[in-house]
Amino acid sequence: MNISMGKTGQQTLVFENKPGVLGFASIVGQKEYEGPLGDGFDMTLPKDDTWGEDSWEKAECKMFAEAVKMAAGKAGLKTTDLQALMGGDLLNQIISAGFAAPQIGAPFLGLYGACSTMAESLLIAASMVNAGYLDNAACATCSHFSTAERQYRNPLEMGAQRVPVAQWTVTGAGCTILGASGGNPVITHGTIGKVIDYGIADANNMGAAMAPAAYDTLKTHFTDTGRNPGDYDLIVTGDLGLFGTQALKDLLKEDGIELPNHFDCGVNIFDTENQDVHGGGSGCGCAASVLNSYLLTKLQDGTLNRILFMATGALLSPTTTLQGETIPSVAHAVVIERSN
Repeated sequence: MNISMGKTGQQTLVFENKPGVLGFASIVGQKEYEGPLGDGFDMTLPKDDTWGEDSWEKAECKMFAEAVKMAAGKAGLKTTDLQALMGGDLLNQIISAGFAAPQIGAPFLGLYGACSTMAESLLIAASMVNAGYLDNAACATCSHFSTAERQYRNPLEMGAQRVPVAQWTVTGAGCTILGASGGNPVITHGTIGKVIDYGIADANNMGAAMAPAAYDTLKTHFTDTGRNPGDYDLIVTGDLGLFGTQALKDLLKEDGIELPNHFDCGVNIFDTENQDVHGGGSGCGCAASVLNSYLLTKLQDGTLNRILFMATGALLSPTTTLQGETIPSVAHAVVIERSN
């Protein structure tokens, strides 16, 4: 294992100054609130998921902005105190993040990694805070079931039947405020993922498309750091869902690696047996809302001491789907530890 200049192995960064979590917040819709993790979210939308806005897209933008404002407030900061806002969403030209950014008033780096964006934003923000370029940064993502259906699949009015492997885009948003000192938990490592394409072309089976990227990043992280699954209380994936989770475990099993401590946000945010979500949850807001409620709370109270948080993203678009292209995917990971 070669450690040099804040890097270990081929793709893993080491954050020696350990940027810490100063504040975090989450917002979800009614369906997400009714799931197993419902009590842990900071805010739940009313049953009208337009949230009083003229469109679902405006509601999603509002979720992004409000999550950042709540997280900043918990960190004892005004949004104008934020030195950077990093994040994105699923919509074309990341309009939810871009239209929310003027309400925040912080310098903005718009990111697109599809559903991997929460981990991507944490990785980039941690790098900049660790290097001393920033004293703090907000990392935020969001998604909305109705906006994603309209863009990627079919208008809701069509009532199209969903296939068994399809996943339910989470209506949710999450924000983490990272700081140079005083935060708990802290981010100690980040593994930058490669784009992997196993030739999956079914846009309704994103779990299968993303599982190889999760496998590649996870294997790389273990090789780079010399660690194994037992070094973590949880190995967290973003939204592989039921079928993607099984695919990941099958790939790892071929290498003799078991994941007894695996936790997938898409599997756990819903009651997959009783909420009619088929393959589980997905979307930028899936990993973001679960991280910025359940997971960070467990790290703060000592229930968890160290997790590997790895969000996965399917890099498809409506155009590539209509043209029959395959779905390249990526997974980024960060190590989050309770500060002692």
